[in-house]
Amino acid sequence: MTLTKPILTATIATYLLTGCYNEPGLVQDNSNSRTATGVAAGALAGSMIGYNTGSHDAKSALVGGLLGAAVGGAVGYSMDQQANEIANALGTGVNNDPLAPLDPNREIIVSKSNDYVKIMFRDPMMFATDSAKLQPRAKNKVLKVAQVLRNYPQTTVAVAGFTDNQGSYAYNQKLSQKRADTVGRLLTINGNYPLVRGCSYDKAIVANDNSKNRALNRRVEVYLYSDRNKMADPCQ
Repeated sequence: MTLTKPILTATIATYLLTGCYNEPGLVQDNSNSRTATGVAAGALAGSMIGYNTGSHDAKSALVGGLLGAAVGGAVGYSMDQQANEIANALGTGVNNDPLAPLDPNREIIVSKSNDYVKIMFRDPMMFATDSAKLQPRAKNKVLKVAQVLRNYPQTTVAVAGFTDNQGSYAYNQKLSQKRADTVGRLLTINGNYPLVRGCSYDKAIVANDNSKNRALNRRVEVYLYSDRNKMADPCQ
């Protein structure tokens, strides 16, 4: 018997189970994209491990696939759950609309991808001009994120600061770094300080050609990863 058939058997069985599986509590966003991705990856890896370490038959692959799906699904659900809990705490919902960052009325945008949850905090809520001191309402919002993260000690946190192009690149790099540091200190959980980057005016959302667009580009982004190895440079 070849390896393909038992793995296919395990994967199909896993999808049948996950297709009717409904995790409770996802009140803001019910797409469960992370959960589905985690289940699929876990099922495939578990099937291969079960086949290679067992009796090289469909039963071993099936058991391994189901166990792998359970682990992968748990990671996916954890990230889905974090996205929803954070959105709830911040008084918003999970919004994956690619046009959302272009809306000047959205001060906070919580979104998710297959690899991370992202929280975008934007001016004028966060900092006064040329300042790295959080304004009171913004500080309260960041602390709400920290409170949720205390329930997820396995999450890797990264913080990136972004400015507009007013002033030199070097000046804005220092300012964006200080702003990211300010947010990062509030998100330090159990002594785990987030990875922090100042991005100056790199990775602009829109062209810095008028005051409205410059306001859209001034922001701090918080990234939550379940797998540290999947972290990417937020400035690129």
